[in-house]
Amino acid sequence: MDLGFFTMPIHPPHRPQFETLREDFEMTILAEKLGFIEGFFGEHITDEAENITSSLIFIAWLLEQTQNITLGTGTVNIPNNHPVRIAAEVAMVDHMAKGRFLFGISPGGLMSDAEVFGNLERDRTAMFLEGIDLILKIWSGDAPYNLKGDFWNISTEKTMIPEIGQGIIGKPYQLPHPPIVVTAVAPFSKGIKAAAARGWEPISANFLQPIWVASHWPNYVEGCEEARREATPANWRVAKSIFVADDSGVAEAYATGQDGPYYFYFHSLYTKLMRGGRANLFKTHKEQADDSLNLETIVDQLVIRGTVTQVVDQLLEFREIVGDFGTLLYAGHDWMDKELAKRSMRLMAEEVMPRINAAIQ
Repeated sequence: MDLGFFTMPIHPPHRPQFETLREDFEMTILAEKLGFIEGFFGEHITDEAENITSSLIFIAWLLEQTQNITLGTGTVNIPNNHPVRIAAEVAMVDHMAKGRFLFGISPGGLMSDAEVFGNLERDRTAMFLEGIDLILKIWSGDAPYNLKGDFWNISTEKTMIPEIGQGIIGKPYQLPHPPIVVTAVAPFSKGIKAAAARGWEPISANFLQPIWVASHWPNYVEGCEEARREATPANWRVAKSIFVADDSGVAEAYATGQDGPYYFYFHSLYTKLMRGGRANLFKTHKEQADDSLNLETIVDQLVIRGTVTQVVDQLLEFREIVGDFGTLLYAGHDWMDKELAKRSMRLMAEEVMPRINAAIQ
C-alpha cells in the first residue's frame, strides 16, 4: 500500500490566508521528504476556511520546490469554469510538471460556489459531463475547433492563423491526457461506475463511514467490466483522517477535543452537509434518523488516532471493512500544533506504513 495525502484544506477562518497557504506548502514539502508518493489539493472560491481558490495555481507554486511527489487537483470543479480555460491551463501545468500531475475533476460540492457562478439551479452534473467531454475533445482533436454543447460552444474558425500558431490550444505533456481521478462522496456512488467505465480512477472521501467506503468497490468493478478492463485495488485511493502521536492521551485530546483541528474540520463539514441534506454520509445505517447524529460521535467514528501501534491496529481493522486498496491518502488538517502535526506525518510514514505493509503482505 502506498501513502499519499489529500487536503481540502479546512483552516479556521480567523487565520490569515498567507499563513495557511504557506502551511499547506510546507506540508507538501515535508510529505515529499517522508516519501509520500502523491498529494491532492481542493479548491473553493467562496469559503474562508477552504481557502485554496485554484488547485492548479497552488500546484504550479510547488513544482519547482519538489522533485518526486506527484501532485493532483482535488478537484477542478468543472461547472464553475470554462472548458477551454481548464484544457489550456491543465495542459500547461502538465508540461511544467513533466507528467508529475494527476487531473482530479468533479461537479463541485460547495453550494456557495455554485451560487456565485450562477449554477445553483442548473444541472451541474450535466455541465460536468459536457465540460469534461469538451476538454477531452480539445486535447484529442485539432484546430480550428467547432464544438457545440448545451452549455458551451467552442470555435477558433474565424480567427485561426495556423502558420503562426494562433487559434491552437496546447495538448498536455501526458498523452492522450493526464490520468483522471474522481472523488466519491456518496454511499453506493454511481459516479464511480461511470468513471471506471471511462478509464478514470476513484478517491473515496475521508468523511464517509467505512461501510459506505466499502460500497464503492463493487461499483468500480462493474464500471471496469463495462470497459473490459481489469479492476485492480492498486488503482483505488482511499482518504482517511489520521493522527499519530507518541502518547495516546495526547493523540486523543488533539484528535477529538472540541478545541482541536480535527473537531473543527468535522464541525465545518457537518454544518455544510446537514444543511445541504446530505447527513447520510455520517450515518452508520440507512434508517438512522438525522436527529440521532451528533458531532462528538462522528469525530470518534471517523478519526483514526493514537500511538503507532494503535493506529496500525485501527487501519488494519478499517481495511478489513472496506477491502484492499492501493493508496491511503492521509487527510490534511490545520496545523494547530505544528510540531504535533509534523510528528504525526513522520510517524505515519516511517513507522505506521511499514508495519501496515508487513501485516498485509
